[in-house]
Amino acid sequence: MIDTDALANLATSTRETMARGVFHGSTDTMAASGLPSGELSSPYRTREGGRLTTATLSTGPDTSVPTLSSALDRACLCARTADDNKARDIVVMDMRKVTPLYDYFVIVTGGSRRQIHTLAEEVDAAMHAEGDSRMGIEGYEASKWVVQDYGDVLVHVFDHDTRAFYSLEDLWADAGRVDWERA
Repeated sequence: MIDTDALANLATSTRETMARGVFHGSTDTMAASGLPSGELSSPYRTREGGRLTTATLSTGPDTSVPTLSSALDRACLCARTADDNKARDIVVMDMRKVTPLYDYFVIVTGGSRRQIHTLAEEVDAAMHAEGDSRMGIEGYEASKWVVQDYGDVLVHVFDHDTRAFYSLEDLWADAGRVDWERA
């Protein structure tokens, strides 16, 4: 229930404040500009209250803003995209109980520099189509270990030797594994 008396008082108070120049500079500033005292310099605001601006309250979900799928769904999307592009040894790790930084790691292996680039680009295209945008990418030029950061999902694309050397699965052994093919 809207209190119409309170709303009317607020409107009157706002008009008086604007006429004093509080919202658009002090009366001293206006006097220095050559305007009569209390007159506002903006073409959008007048002594009578200016342009009417309204705000609306949405009662339903906002369909103009795309909503992202859950982090698990997006991590599995990354894994499926990598699988579609012939990645090997695909692992999705649930990092929520291990670190507050990321929810999921997606770790894949590419067979060549070209495949590593393709995997990184195709995963990014799939995430972009889902409404997500990459926050950062590292290692693309060297193509030994490409890391793509999507906020709550981190995608690691390795060549075989680099993946064996860093062994992220062993480093983060406390993290659970996700069956991305069934999720």
